[in-house]
Amino acid sequence: MTTYVGLDVSLKETSICIVDENGMRIKEGIVPSDPDEIAGYLDKHAPSVHRVGLESGPTSSWLWRELKARHLPVICIDARHASAALSMQINKSDRNDALGLARIMQTGWFRQVQIKSEESHRIRSLLNARSLLVQMRRDIENQIRGLFKSFGLVIGRANGGVFLKRAQDVVRQAPELADIVSPLLTAREAIDQQRLCLENKIKRLARSNEQSRAFMTVPGVGPMTALAYLSCIDDPTRFTRSRTVGAYIGLTPRRYASGEIDWSGRISKCGDAMLRSYLFEAANVVLTRTKHTCSLKEWGMEIAGRSGGKKARVAIARKLATILHRMWRDGTSFKWETA
Repeated sequence: MTTYVGLDVSLKETSICIVDENGMRIKEGIVPSDPDEIAGYLDKHAPSVHRVGLESGPTSSWLWRELKARHLPVICIDARHASAALSMQINKSDRNDALGLARIMQTGWFRQVQIKSEESHRIRSLLNARSLLVQMRRDIENQIRGLFKSFGLVIGRANGGVFLKRAQDVVRQAPELADIVSPLLTAREAIDQQRLCLENKIKRLARSNEQSRAFMTVPGVGPMTALAYLSCIDDPTRFTRSRTVGAYIGLTPRRYASGEIDWSGRISKCGDAMLRSYLFEAANVVLTRTKHTCSLKEWGMEIAGRSGGKKARVAIARKLATILHRMWRDGTSFKWETA
Protein backbone atom coordinates (compact mmCIF):
# COMPACT_ATOMS: atom_id res chain seq x y z
CA MET A 1 0.00 0.00 0.00
CA THR A 2 1.36 3.42 -0.99
CA THR A 3 1.63 5.83 1.92
CA TYR A 4 2.44 9.50 2.41
CA VAL A 5 4.04 11.10 5.46
CA GLY A 6 3.92 14.58 6.95
CA LEU A 7 6.52 15.82 9.43
CA ASP A 8 5.85 18.81 11.67
CA VAL A 9 9.33 19.52 13.00
CA SER A 10 10.29 21.43 16.14
CA LEU A 11 13.63 21.63 17.92
CA LYS A 12 12.92 18.80 20.36
CA GLU A 13 10.09 16.72 18.90
CA THR A 14 8.60 15.89 15.52
CA SER A 15 4.95 15.01 14.95
CA ILE A 16 4.53 12.32 12.28
CA CYS A 17 1.36 11.46 10.40
CA ILE A 18 0.97 8.68 7.83
CA VAL A 19 -1.93 8.60 5.35
CA ASP A 20 -2.90 6.25 2.52
CA GLU A 21 -3.51 7.09 -1.14
CA ASN A 22 -7.01 8.33 -0.25
CA GLY A 23 -5.75 10.71 2.43
CA MET A 24 -7.09 8.57 5.31
CA ARG A 25 -5.01 8.63 8.49
CA ILE A 26 -3.23 5.34 9.16
CA LYS A 27 -0.77 6.11 11.94
CA GLU A 28 0.49 9.10 13.86
CA GLY A 29 3.01 9.66 16.60
CA ILE A 30 5.66 11.88 18.15
CA VAL A 31 9.39 11.12 18.09
CA PRO A 32 12.51 13.13 19.00
CA SER A 33 13.75 15.42 16.21
CA ASP A 34 16.56 13.05 15.38
CA PRO A 35 17.04 11.61 11.86
CA ASP A 36 17.64 8.10 13.16
CA GLU A 37 14.47 8.18 15.28
CA ILE A 38 12.38 9.51 12.39
CA ALA A 39 13.83 7.01 9.90
CA GLY A 40 13.29 4.14 12.36
CA TYR A 41 9.65 5.13 12.89
CA LEU A 42 9.00 5.29 9.13
CA ASP A 43 10.78 1.99 8.46
CA LYS A 44 8.47 0.36 10.98
CA HIS A 45 5.14 1.99 10.15
CA ALA A 46 5.53 3.21 6.54
CA PRO A 47 7.89 0.86 4.66
CA SER A 48 6.28 1.71 1.28
CA VAL A 49 6.26 5.48 1.73
CA HIS A 50 6.03 7.45 -1.52
CA ARG A 51 6.65 10.99 -0.22
CA VAL A 52 7.80 12.45 3.08
CA GLY A 53 7.06 16.15 3.45
CA LEU A 54 8.28 18.86 5.79
CA GLU A 55 8.11 22.65 5.74
CA SER A 56 11.05 24.94 5.09
CA GLY A 57 12.52 26.29 8.32
CA PRO A 58 15.72 26.79 10.33
CA THR A 59 16.49 23.05 10.66
CA SER A 60 14.85 21.80 7.47
CA SER A 61 18.06 21.84 5.38
CA TRP A 62 19.96 19.73 7.89
CA LEU A 63 17.08 17.30 8.42
CA TRP A 64 16.41 17.01 4.67
CA ARG A 65 20.04 16.05 4.01
CA GLU A 66 20.09 13.54 6.86
CA LEU A 67 16.85 11.85 5.77
CA LYS A 68 18.04 11.78 2.14
CA ALA A 69 21.20 10.04 3.32
CA ARG A 70 18.90 7.38 4.84
CA HIS A 71 17.26 6.86 1.42
CA LEU A 72 13.91 8.40 2.30
CA PRO A 73 11.90 10.24 -0.43
CA VAL A 74 11.85 13.47 1.57
CA ILE A 75 10.52 16.72 0.08
CA CYS A 76 10.85 20.21 1.56
CA ILE A 77 8.00 22.53 0.63
CA ASP A 78 7.61 26.30 0.89
CA ALA A 79 6.35 27.23 4.38
CA ARG A 80 4.18 30.00 2.93
CA HIS A 81 2.36 27.57 0.65
CA ALA A 82 1.96 25.06 3.46
CA SER A 83 0.61 27.80 5.74
CA ALA A 84 -1.98 28.78 3.11
CA ALA A 85 -3.25 25.20 2.98
CA LEU A 86 -3.07 24.54 6.71
CA SER A 87 -4.87 27.80 7.55
CA MET A 88 -8.13 26.12 6.48
CA GLN A 89 -7.97 23.95 9.59
CA ILE A 90 -10.10 25.10 12.51
CA ASN A 91 -7.66 24.01 15.21
CA LYS A 92 -3.92 24.68 15.03
CA SER A 93 -1.76 21.95 16.53
CA ASP A 94 1.38 20.00 15.65
CA ARG A 95 -0.73 16.88 15.16
CA ASN A 96 -3.09 18.61 12.73
CA ASP A 97 -0.21 20.25 10.88
CA ALA A 98 1.45 16.87 10.36
CA LEU A 99 -1.84 15.51 9.00
CA GLY A 100 -2.18 18.51 6.69
CA LEU A 101 1.36 18.07 5.40
CA ALA A 102 0.74 14.37 4.77
CA ARG A 103 -2.36 15.20 2.73
CA ILE A 104 -0.43 17.83 0.78
CA MET A 105 2.05 15.07 -0.10
CA GLN A 106 -0.84 12.79 -1.09
CA THR A 107 -2.49 15.36 -3.39
CA GLY A 108 0.77 16.62 -4.89
CA TRP A 109 -0.31 20.24 -4.38
CA PHE A 110 3.01 21.71 -3.34
CA ARG A 111 6.08 23.54 -4.61
CA GLN A 112 9.34 21.89 -3.73
CA VAL A 113 12.05 24.06 -2.18
CA GLN A 114 15.60 23.76 -3.46
CA ILE A 115 17.86 22.67 -0.61
CA LYS A 116 21.25 24.28 -1.02
CA SER A 117 24.55 22.54 -0.47
CA GLU A 118 26.47 22.73 2.79
CA GLU A 119 29.14 24.83 1.09
CA SER A 120 26.53 27.41 0.06
CA HIS A 121 25.22 27.53 3.62
CA ARG A 122 28.74 28.09 4.97
CA ILE A 123 29.34 30.94 2.52
CA ARG A 124 26.01 32.50 3.38
CA SER A 125 26.72 32.21 7.12
CA LEU A 126 29.99 34.08 6.60
CA LEU A 127 28.22 36.85 4.69
CA ASN A 128 25.47 37.05 7.30
CA ALA A 129 28.03 37.35 10.10
CA ARG A 130 29.74 40.24 8.33
CA SER A 131 26.39 41.93 7.67
CA LEU A 132 25.45 41.58 11.35
CA LEU A 133 28.68 43.26 12.47
CA VAL A 134 28.08 46.14 10.03
CA GLN A 135 24.60 46.61 11.48
CA MET A 136 25.91 46.49 15.06
CA ARG A 137 28.55 49.12 14.27
CA ARG A 138 25.91 51.34 12.67
CA ASP A 139 23.59 50.95 15.68
CA ILE A 140 26.37 51.99 18.08
CA GLU A 141 27.22 55.00 15.92
CA ASN A 142 23.57 56.07 15.85
CA GLN A 143 23.38 55.68 19.63
CA ILE A 144 26.43 57.91 20.07
CA ARG A 145 25.01 60.49 17.68
CA GLY A 146 21.73 60.55 19.60
CA LEU A 147 23.52 60.89 22.91
CA PHE A 148 25.50 63.88 21.66
CA LYS A 149 22.42 65.55 20.21
CA SER A 150 20.78 65.48 23.64
CA PHE A 151 23.54 67.88 24.74
CA GLY A 152 23.53 70.00 21.61
CA LEU A 153 26.61 68.37 20.10
CA VAL A 154 26.75 67.18 16.49
CA ILE A 155 29.29 64.86 14.83
CA GLY A 156 28.12 65.48 11.28
CA ARG A 157 28.71 63.20 8.33
CA ALA A 158 31.50 60.78 9.15
CA ASN A 159 32.13 57.37 7.62
CA GLY A 160 34.64 54.70 8.52
CA GLY A 161 37.63 55.84 10.56
CA VAL A 162 36.54 59.49 10.40
CA PHE A 163 33.72 58.77 12.86
CA LEU A 164 36.09 57.78 15.66
CA LYS A 165 38.20 60.90 15.26
CA ARG A 166 35.21 63.23 15.23
CA ALA A 167 33.58 61.49 18.18
CA GLN A 168 36.77 61.90 20.20
CA ASP A 169 36.89 65.60 19.23
CA VAL A 170 33.32 66.06 20.46
CA VAL A 171 34.12 64.27 23.72
CA ARG A 172 36.90 66.78 24.35
CA GLN A 173 34.28 69.53 24.15
CA ALA A 174 32.14 67.73 26.76
CA PRO A 175 34.49 65.72 29.02
CA GLU A 176 31.59 64.89 31.35
CA LEU A 177 30.31 62.50 28.64
CA ALA A 178 33.59 60.61 28.32
CA ASP A 179 32.60 57.89 30.83
CA ILE A 180 29.46 57.18 28.79
CA VAL A 181 30.82 57.45 25.24
CA SER A 182 34.22 55.76 25.72
CA PRO A 183 32.79 52.23 26.31
CA LEU A 184 30.62 52.61 23.21
CA LEU A 185 33.58 53.71 21.11
CA THR A 186 35.66 50.81 22.43
CA ALA A 187 32.90 48.36 21.53
CA ARG A 188 32.59 49.93 18.10
CA GLU A 189 36.31 49.54 17.44
CA ALA A 190 36.26 45.89 18.56
CA ILE A 191 33.30 45.19 16.25
CA ASP A 192 35.02 46.98 13.38
CA GLN A 193 38.16 44.89 13.81
CA GLN A 194 36.14 41.68 13.64
CA ARG A 195 34.29 43.02 10.59
CA LEU A 196 37.60 43.62 8.82
CA CYS A 197 38.70 40.11 9.76
CA LEU A 198 35.57 38.61 8.19
CA GLU A 199 35.93 40.77 5.09
CA ASN A 200 39.49 39.49 4.63
CA LYS A 201 38.19 35.93 4.87
CA ILE A 202 35.51 36.74 2.29
CA LYS A 203 38.12 38.17 -0.10
CA ARG A 204 40.38 35.14 0.29
CA LEU A 205 37.46 32.78 -0.28
CA ALA A 206 36.33 34.69 -3.38
CA ARG A 207 39.84 34.63 -4.85
CA SER A 208 40.20 30.89 -4.21
CA ASN A 209 36.93 30.00 -5.99
CA GLU A 210 37.17 29.79 -9.78
CA GLN A 211 33.54 30.73 -10.41
CA SER A 212 33.58 33.74 -8.09
CA ARG A 213 36.74 34.96 -9.84
CA ALA A 214 34.84 34.80 -13.13
CA PHE A 215 31.95 36.73 -11.58
CA MET A 216 34.32 39.46 -10.45
CA THR A 217 35.25 40.22 -14.06
CA VAL A 218 31.80 41.86 -14.33
CA PRO A 219 31.83 45.62 -13.60
CA GLY A 220 30.56 46.44 -10.12
CA VAL A 221 30.75 42.83 -8.88
CA GLY A 222 33.13 42.40 -5.95
CA PRO A 223 33.89 39.49 -3.62
CA MET A 224 30.73 39.82 -1.51
CA THR A 225 28.40 40.12 -4.49
CA ALA A 226 30.09 37.17 -6.21
CA LEU A 227 29.84 34.93 -3.16
CA ALA A 228 26.28 36.04 -2.39
CA TYR A 229 25.25 35.10 -5.93
CA LEU A 230 27.13 31.81 -5.71
CA SER A 231 25.48 30.83 -2.43
CA CYS A 232 21.99 32.00 -3.43
CA ILE A 233 21.78 30.23 -6.81
CA ASP A 234 23.90 27.24 -5.72
CA ASP A 235 23.09 25.20 -8.84
CA PRO A 236 22.72 27.08 -12.17
CA THR A 237 20.89 24.16 -13.79
CA ARG A 238 17.88 24.95 -11.59
CA PHE A 239 16.95 27.66 -14.08
CA THR A 240 16.28 26.70 -17.67
CA ARG A 241 16.37 30.35 -18.74
CA SER A 242 18.76 32.95 -17.35
CA ARG A 243 16.02 35.61 -17.47
CA THR A 244 14.08 33.84 -14.70
CA VAL A 245 16.85 34.50 -12.16
CA GLY A 246 15.75 38.15 -11.91
CA ALA A 247 12.25 37.06 -10.87
CA TYR A 248 13.71 34.56 -8.38
CA ILE A 249 15.65 37.36 -6.65
CA GLY A 250 12.64 39.68 -6.67
CA LEU A 251 13.77 42.19 -9.31
CA THR A 252 10.73 41.90 -11.59
CA PRO A 253 7.47 43.89 -11.23
CA ARG A 254 4.45 42.49 -9.47
CA ARG A 255 1.42 41.95 -11.66
CA TYR A 256 -2.28 41.79 -10.83
CA ALA A 257 -4.74 40.73 -13.54
CA SER A 258 -8.40 39.95 -12.82
CA GLY A 259 -11.30 40.69 -15.13
CA GLU A 260 -10.88 44.19 -16.52
CA ILE A 261 -8.09 45.00 -14.05
CA ASP A 262 -4.52 44.50 -15.21
CA TRP A 263 -1.63 46.43 -13.72
CA SER A 264 2.08 46.06 -13.01
CA GLY A 265 3.51 47.48 -9.80
CA ARG A 266 6.88 47.80 -8.16
CA ILE A 267 9.36 44.96 -8.00
CA SER A 268 8.23 42.00 -5.92
CA LYS A 269 11.24 42.02 -3.53
CA CYS A 270 10.80 38.30 -2.95
CA GLY A 271 13.77 36.03 -2.55
CA ASP A 272 17.21 36.92 -1.24
CA ALA A 273 17.24 40.50 0.08
CA MET A 274 21.02 40.52 0.61
CA LEU A 275 21.81 39.50 -2.96
CA ARG A 276 19.25 41.97 -4.29
CA SER A 277 20.88 44.84 -2.38
CA TYR A 278 24.38 43.82 -3.54
CA LEU A 279 23.26 43.69 -7.18
CA PHE A 280 21.65 47.12 -6.78
CA GLU A 281 24.96 48.49 -5.44
CA ALA A 282 26.80 46.85 -8.35
CA ALA A 283 24.36 48.51 -10.75
CA ASN A 284 25.11 51.87 -9.15
CA VAL A 285 28.83 51.28 -9.73
CA VAL A 286 28.13 50.46 -13.39
CA LEU A 287 26.24 53.72 -13.83
CA THR A 288 28.42 56.10 -11.85
CA ARG A 289 31.94 54.72 -11.46
CA THR A 290 32.68 52.46 -14.42
CA LYS A 291 34.92 54.37 -16.84
CA HIS A 292 35.17 51.61 -19.44
CA THR A 293 32.35 51.98 -21.97
CA CYS A 294 30.15 48.93 -22.52
CA SER A 295 26.69 48.31 -23.90
CA LEU A 296 25.41 47.50 -20.40
CA LYS A 297 26.27 50.98 -19.14
CA GLU A 298 24.94 52.65 -22.29
CA TRP A 299 21.68 50.73 -21.95
CA GLY A 300 21.39 51.78 -18.30
CA MET A 301 22.08 55.42 -19.14
CA GLU A 302 19.28 55.37 -21.71
CA ILE A 303 16.85 54.05 -19.09
CA ALA A 304 18.07 56.64 -16.57
CA GLY A 305 17.42 59.47 -19.03
CA ARG A 306 13.97 58.11 -19.81
CA SER A 307 12.71 56.80 -16.45
CA GLY A 308 15.12 57.98 -13.76
CA GLY A 309 18.21 56.66 -12.01
CA LYS A 310 16.46 54.32 -9.57
CA LYS A 311 14.62 52.40 -12.27
CA ALA A 312 17.84 52.24 -14.26
CA ARG A 313 19.67 50.70 -11.31
CA VAL A 314 16.94 48.10 -10.82
CA ALA A 315 17.04 47.24 -14.52
CA ILE A 316 20.84 46.88 -14.51
CA ALA A 317 20.69 44.76 -11.34
CA ARG A 318 18.22 42.44 -13.06
CA LYS A 319 20.45 42.34 -16.15
CA LEU A 320 23.49 41.53 -13.99
CA ALA A 321 21.63 38.58 -12.46
CA THR A 322 20.96 37.30 -15.98
CA ILE A 323 24.54 37.87 -17.17
CA LEU A 324 26.07 36.12 -14.14
CA HIS A 325 23.83 33.09 -14.64
CA ARG A 326 24.68 32.84 -18.34
CA MET A 327 28.40 33.13 -17.54
CA TRP A 328 28.03 30.33 -14.98
CA ARG A 329 26.18 28.08 -17.42
CA ASP A 330 28.64 28.74 -20.26
CA GLY A 331 31.79 28.79 -18.12
CA THR A 332 32.87 32.18 -19.52
CA SER A 333 34.08 35.55 -18.24
CA PHE A 334 32.57 38.97 -18.87
CA LYS A 335 33.04 40.27 -22.41
CA TRP A 336 33.29 44.06 -22.47
CA GLU A 337 32.89 44.34 -26.20
CA THR A 338 29.50 42.55 -26.26
CA ALA A 339 28.00 43.33 -22.82
